[in-house]
Amino acid sequence: MKLHVFVHDKPVATLESTDGFRHVLTYHPDIDPAEFVSLLMPVRTESYVWPELHPLFRMNLPEGFLLSVLQEQLGPHVGASPLNLLAVVGRNTIGRIKVAAPGADPTRPPVPFELAKLLHGDNSEEAFVDLVRRHAISGVSGIVPKFLSPDTFNEHGKGALATAHHIIKGTTARLPGVALNEHLCMEVSRQAGIPTAVTEVSDDGQALVVERFDYEADGITHKGMEDLCSLLTLRPDQKYESTWERVVGRIKNVVTNPAQQNAALSHLGDLLLLTYALRNADCHTKNIALLYSSRENIELAPVYDMLTISAYDDYAKNPPGMSIEGRSTWRPGKALQLFLQNRCGIMPSQTKARIERICEAVVTVSPQVLEAAEHHTYFRETAKRMLHAWNSGMNSLRLQKTWSLPSIEGILSAAHFSDMKPLAAPSREKVGRSPLLSKR
Repeated sequence: MKLHVFVHDKPVATLESTDGFRHVLTYHPDIDPAEFVSLLMPVRTESYVWPELHPLFRMNLPEGFLLSVLQEQLGPHVGASPLNLLAVVGRNTIGRIKVAAPGADPTRPPVPFELAKLLHGDNSEEAFVDLVRRHAISGVSGIVPKFLSPDTFNEHGKGALATAHHIIKGTTARLPGVALNEHLCMEVSRQAGIPTAVTEVSDDGQALVVERFDYEADGITHKGMEDLCSLLTLRPDQKYESTWERVVGRIKNVVTNPAQQNAALSHLGDLLLLTYALRNADCHTKNIALLYSSRENIELAPVYDMLTISAYDDYAKNPPGMSIEGRSTWRPGKALQLFLQNRCGIMPSQTKARIERICEAVVTVSPQVLEAAEHHTYFRETAKRMLHAWNSGMNSLRLQKTWSLPSIEGILSAAHFSDMKPLAAPSREKVGRSPLLSKR
């Protein structure tokens, strides 16, 4: 199969695989160097050969349960290889790149009705909306309600759906109140003065709308976007297999303008501190990205996918998603301050000021957490755990005993919370064990 690759809707390269494993990207002749496909693949005459799908394109494929649904549902019709799936979802990738099969119009909405026709024999708008509601398909846009009902998403994990200017996420039984959780964590980031994606939560608190930030100021032209998982040439399932040091190293390799590099590392330092303050154990290389208009204009993307994941049973005992100075613990001690100074150029006095600013933001947003818990009974246990996690996170950022930091101890005390429910026992389901075997 051969696909066409577009930058700002202009064809610039072909992508093909003859054996399903080795993938080849070849630029068209006389392409402007500014029309590069990836920061790792500047324009050149020699093809870029990768043993599997190139990292940038892997970044834009769905993951996890959604990927398995697409493979199962679309496989009999179009094949289930990464290249086949990219042909289906490639017209709604994040950033300025689009991928389409020969003859397809890259400016069209990415096959919403074609998907519905493939799966149901019906290419009506109603069929597509029904398809989205049942499978929570991301990577395609089209006719979708602004807020999706809770049954749009299934029990297997978080659902997400991308539209032209928004990403819509839902809540699941495994992660009660996750939309509110993320919205309130993003509000802490905004209150701290950190560049943050714009979010809005539905009235029932069950859906989160995130405004896409991969646009220029005109709201029409897409910026390029590549996450650190892609830039480190990791597969999506390797998103945790990195360190904050490797992230800094790749940013320094890619962002060569000194002023922009310093700005990106400064922003990264804020993101790291926020991760510890909010106990986000799910901060990994796919949740950090670079945005760019050109090679001369690169910045760290606004904070996104920030939430207190440790408020949920399955993640409560998880360490940070990436280690720092060899330490994977919520009590990093001097390692955190040394990392910020030596890797990001943030001096100790600046670190203290940033921690104070984040703690003040936590204090400001904490009453909103209590208010949300009052309005949404399903969120109460999550809200309670969030505030306790935030309190622990703030305390862990007191890197020197002499520091006096803003606190939510008074808010927690006045809330008169009941005791937190004990953590649920982790699932110990044994896969592949025959029911005919006797029990041990």
